[in-house]
Amino acid sequence: MAKITEISGYLVRNHEAGPFDIIGDVHGCFNELKELLIALGYIIEQDRTHHNYTVKPPKNHKAVFVGDLVDRGPSSPEVLRLVMDMVEAGHAYCVSGNHDDKLYRKLLGRNVQVRHGLELTMEQLSPYSSEFIARVRDFLGGLPHHVLLDEGRLVIAHAGLAEHLHGRHNRSVRDLCLYGPTTGEMDQHGLPVRLDWAANYTGHAIVVYGHTPVHIPCWRNNTINIDTGCVFGGKLTSLLYPDNVITAVEAHKTYAEPVRPFIHQQQSA
Repeated sequence: MAKITEISGYLVRNHEAGPFDIIGDVHGCFNELKELLIALGYIIEQDRTHHNYTVKPPKNHKAVFVGDLVDRGPSSPEVLRLVMDMVEAGHAYCVSGNHDDKLYRKLLGRNVQVRHGLELTMEQLSPYSSEFIARVRDFLGGLPHHVLLDEGRLVIAHAGLAEHLHGRHNRSVRDLCLYGPTTGEMDQHGLPVRLDWAANYTGHAIVVYGHTPVHIPCWRNNTINIDTGCVFGGKLTSLLYPDNVITAVEAHKTYAEPVRPFIHQQQSA
């Protein structure tokens, strides 16, 4: 077996200018993901014998996933299968989210706390073959922590990233991409107190991110959070770049209850 390394660094695709369909945190909501992709013009077919998906995107389009493919939702393995098939066919990019990273470390045999939905993902993976689980492990282990597109005009990072860190690769940058900046303190829910990095963003590059669910995606200083909490009964949202068109589908049900309430963002002036 090939040695599995830590999550890879950033991915640069400067020559690609879109159109990109950037999709927020899926968290195992497979049916909603299919519905959103179809609404965006993607054609999805499944080989019933080998179970793999063949996806035909709209002309010149490519999907970009902001991470947190897994946990809390009903079908994390099938979300992984669909996204892996799209990435391997050259129809999508994906960055790692903190939930994806935790699943990766669990599949490596690391000592991680099995909670916040990871217990459900592990249960869902249990009937799948060892070959599929190895494929998932290798895929998650190779995900970049952020992606630069269109000559650096577009940056995708799960929890966002300040301008001076775009295109940099070290453990600190990786952790910021996965978790975002925090104060080091815990809130009343036992979760890290997060800093509002986007409030002070002054960069020229558009940063599209997720991680912290919001009711409505709003532009703030050239950044936009498109995690609209599908797994919590919200919506699964995409942003079309460079036209900045929002498309969303409603969650089919509430699959999990958020530990803390959604954030109500205000659009910056």
